[in-house]
Amino acid sequence: MLNAIWLETFTTLAETGHFTRAAQRLNMTQPGVSQHLRKLEAQLGQALIAQDGKSFSLTPAGEAVRALGQARRDEERRLREAIATDSPDAGEVRIACSGSFATLLYPRILELLEAAPDLAAHLEAAPQAAIKRGLLDGAFDLGILDHDPGHPRLEAEHLGEEELCLVLPGRDAGVQVTFENLEARGLVAHPDGFAHADELLSQNFPDAYQGADRLRVRTYVNQIGQILDPVARGIGYTLLPRSGVEAYAQRDLLAVIPLPEPRRHGLWLTFRKGRPLSARLQRMQRLAQEVAAELG
Repeated sequence: MLNAIWLETFTTLAETGHFTRAAQRLNMTQPGVSQHLRKLEAQLGQALIAQDGKSFSLTPAGEAVRALGQARRDEERRLREAIATDSPDAGEVRIACSGSFATLLYPRILELLEAAPDLAAHLEAAPQAAIKRGLLDGAFDLGILDHDPGHPRLEAEHLGEEELCLVLPGRDAGVQVTFENLEARGLVAHPDGFAHADELLSQNFPDAYQGADRLRVRTYVNQIGQILDPVARGIGYTLLPRSGVEAYAQRDLLAVIPLPEPRRHGLWLTFRKGRPLSARLQRMQRLAQEVAAELG
């Protein structure tokens, strides 16, 4: 890699066309400028100037090196401008959360993108372990976990909680639910559904519930946006966090059934410790806070 100081000295020399003026602009001595030139030529193995008395002209190699030096100046200028301009409406944000929370968060992110053409957002629905790993690896700027990770390199802010819901067709609102009744309907299963069943059904039907592997599954789907479609059509029941239920387009076709032993999941906005949040990340932070507040 070319020495950046020697390259800047040569670029200035090429622009001024004079050793003394280059030295004055760089606050150096004329011998110092000559020394940087010789070292850069030695590093490249080619002459960069052709001297004619007290004047000189650039060789073809010198022309190429001057262009490189000017390009690097431009890159540094753009970098400094990008760092100095911390706008909430420009730059990229990478967020990860559960699929359920994503269904509620993403439409709000799209509203921001419509209003800010220079803002870019990458939202990934991922398992908890993948979110934590991505935060540590730098793949995500922000993550929303269901617990405080308690990791020395991560910082977490408690946004609130959301209920884990037992969801039935809307026509069954107010019905008295028994485990036998649920088994007769059958579970609309999904990737997190079995863990949700172990968490919620085991607490509310301790005598009848024998584990998620013993449940009657009516249908299985791994697309978050389609999990509630069968239930809305009167097919089976499912278990989802409140965010997934509230984001469903036909919410009026669903009934959330209260249970004696409710379960709630935490919502923790998580990011790497020691890195101040940029203006755009702070904007996403506020958006996540607003969405979490709507879930009660």
